[in-house]
Amino acid sequence: MSVEVAAIRTLLLGLGNVLLSDDGVGIHVIRALDSSARTRQFDPAVALRDGGTLGLNLLMELDGIGALIVIDAMEFGGAAGTVRAFVGTDMDAQLGGQCRSAHEVALADLMSAALLTGSAPVRRALVAVQPASTDWGLEPTEAVRSAIPEACDTVLSLLEDWDHVPRRH
Repeated sequence: MSVEVAAIRTLLLGLGNVLLSDDGVGIHVIRALDSSARTRQFDPAVALRDGGTLGLNLLMELDGIGALIVIDAMEFGGAAGTVRAFVGTDMDAQLGGQCRSAHEVALADLMSAALLTGSAPVRRALVAVQPASTDWGLEPTEAVRSAIPEACDTVLSLLEDWDHVPRRH
């Protein structure tokens, strides 16, 4: 039995703590996407969510969705503000590696629990931004603030690939 494309629900999930400068980049990207005129082009089945630091409390939100894009700060050895997308099993491998912060552990635990319970979406991606600082601060560093538009474009490209927004010209 095939699933209608219109029935697929995609969750864009921004994670992070906005009180810890660059750690809040996932939330800043979700806010930028939410205020963007381009969001009017989203398939109606696409939902944006500020997941904050809720970790395993988000597990129920993954149940029944067809696709997931997580946006988060992550240490992956790049220059501050570098944006990388990890798609499908690359996301799983990235989260299965050595976690460098409690925040990364929460996302790894969430995805592990989703995989174990069968609620992990088949289509899944992590849009990660290399932080410069996760010290106390209400604003991201300049390097990460400058990366927010690129992270938004990366999310939109994934949605285009998954046929959830019209192709850009």
